[in-house]
Order: sequence, then structure tokens, then C-alpha cells
Amino acid sequence: MPADPVARRGLLIILSSPSGAGKSTLAKRLMGWDPTLSFSVSATTREPRPGEVDGKDYRFLSEAEFKAMVAGGAMLEHAHVFGNFYGSPMAPVSDAIESGRDVLFDIDWQGAQQIRNSALGRHTLSIFILPPSIPELKRRLISRGQDGPDVIAKRMQKSWDEISHWDGYDYVLVNDDLDATFERLTTIVTAERLRREQQPGLAGHVRRLHEEFEEGEA
Repeated sequence: MPADPVARRGLLIILSSPSGAGKSTLAKRLMGWDPTLSFSVSATTREPRPGEVDGKDYRFLSEAEFKAMVAGGAMLEHAHVFGNFYGSPMAPVSDAIESGRDVLFDIDWQGAQQIRNSALGRHTLSIFILPPSIPELKRRLISRGQDGPDVIAKRMQKSWDEISHWDGYDYVLVNDDLDATFERLTTIVTAERLRREQQPGLAGHVRRLHEEFEEGEA
């Protein structure tokens, strides 16, 4: 049976930003825009918190299991944070990509760089979200009401380092207006899905066009 010319491979869609720039809100809206999108389920060595489900919230592993996966090249990216390991298992992401399903990653610049350098890097779409200004970034952090002054100060301090890596991404959006930023985000995803490399059926389709042309000339 001829290959479907519209069939495509999935994308690894990476969203990164300093805390408060709107990344999580945009990710949720993107999932609502296309319900076929799925979040990458991270693996971690920390203990499950009340209500967390293995395989849904996280894949909970022992430190030995986690390190074995890293050593075997089975992690797309990984990091050691506050005494625990976190990472993105490669197998479920690879399966999704080959099935034409996009996977969304909410990770920092270090994780994004690791994925870009992985075996699946050619299918990566990375987008960095910038705030319109530093005062506005601080205002958003305060208005969320989730953190105290000390935590907000630490997040603001960390934001400088995160923002300095903006030029390592495919696209950069300034989130000065949520609706407008979301519209630009969906435009980017739609266009990237149509990249030639993401459409494995195109080569077969072009080959058939050549065959039909030659048959018509005969």
C-alpha cells in the first residue's frame, strides 16, 4: 500500500521560560487547543507525594534504576535537583514521535539542550517565553500568591540566568499579551508540523508522481 503523503512524525515541543513568564498557562492552553498533545511523564527518584500516581504524574524509580537508564542511553535528558534525580525516558517519547503524536516538555534550558543533542533532536521544536519586563515578571509572581517574599526573590535571581539562554531556542516569544502570544505559539506549531523532515510519506508520494509522469509520457 502506498505511503500516506500526509502522514507525519511527531514533534518534541519544548517550552521554557523564567518562572512567571506564562509558560505553564500557555502549555495548558496548547493542550486544550489540540487534545492529541501529551505531556512527557518524567522519571524521578524522589518519593511519591500524596495523591500522585506512578506512570501518570511521574515514573517513580530507585536511584539505581535511574542511573542504569542514564548509563544505557535511555534518558533524553536528566538532572540532579535538590537531592533527587529527574529525567525524561526516551522510549515513550520515541514511540509517540513515530506514531505522529507530539509530546510537550516543560523543562529548563539545560534539559532543552540535552534533548537537542539526543537521537531525537532533529524532531525538536524549542520555544522560549520572555516576560515584557522585569517589573512585570515580579508582579506576576507576587499576584500568583503561591510563594513568600524569600522564594520570589530566589525565583527573580534565577530568572536572570534562565533569560541569558534565550538564544539557544528555535523561537522566542515575548508574552506581553497572553492571547496574542498563544496565537503566535499555535502558528509556530502548525508550521513546524509541516516541515519536510516531519513528513516521511512525502518521498514516496513524489516517487509516485514521477512514475505517473513517465507512464503518461510513454
